[in-house]
Amino acid sequence: MSEQQQGPRWGRWIVIGVLAAAGWGILRGGGHDTAAGTAAPSASPSAAASPASGSSPGAPSAAPSKPSGRYEPADYAAPVRRYAAEAGVSPQLLMAILYNEAYKPHDPDFERAWQRGKPDASFGIANMHRAAFDDTKPGRPFASRHWEELPDDRDLAVQAAAWHLHDLAEQLPAKVSAPLSRDELTALGYNAGAGNMLAFARGVKIGPQAQSYLDRLRDNWAKSGEAVK
Repeated sequence: MSEQQQGPRWGRWIVIGVLAAAGWGILRGGGHDTAAGTAAPSASPSAAASPASGSSPGAPSAAPSKPSGRYEPADYAAPVRRYAAEAGVSPQLLMAILYNEAYKPHDPDFERAWQRGKPDASFGIANMHRAAFDDTKPGRPFASRHWEELPDDRDLAVQAAAWHLHDLAEQLPAKVSAPLSRDELTALGYNAGAGNMLAFARGVKIGPQAQSYLDRLRDNWAKSGEAVK
């Protein structure tokens, strides 16, 4: 759920870095000691979001994947495989989305500092917006969870992204006019919304921002496949 449509990516982060730095001393009191943009998985991301025995499907995980340290999408191969299977989507596609969305710092405190100044900002390692999360979760195993939890629970972010990709893929027609794969169209839907995805499927020309997202997806495709083997 990239926010790149709203301006150059890195220029924006440089500006907000100054803003976030001003309140960093307060933010660090929340229990995160890493610098902005250097978050990484817990020691066992594959087991981190597994529900405790006997818990209901919608219950919070017993040990959420609390971020700390450097973030690398490939470290989340286990939850990507698990939740891709749960949602019936390609694990390679889900991993490629994580790589595409890794352009921005994924430190929980930094994300919240940015969101306070930009309420429609996305949360979590999959950069999901509130509306997309809330539209996706009904009837799903994470139905009781909240969008505000995404920065602190990376497995939840992966699970929500997997089901959102599922819902987007379900909207694609059986036959498409565009010379794009269904995975590519679904990824464009993740980035630009379902309406644009369906327009692209009908053969509407892709704009420069969507094309940039598609180019990055293709660049990340091979390593995404290797990561989820």
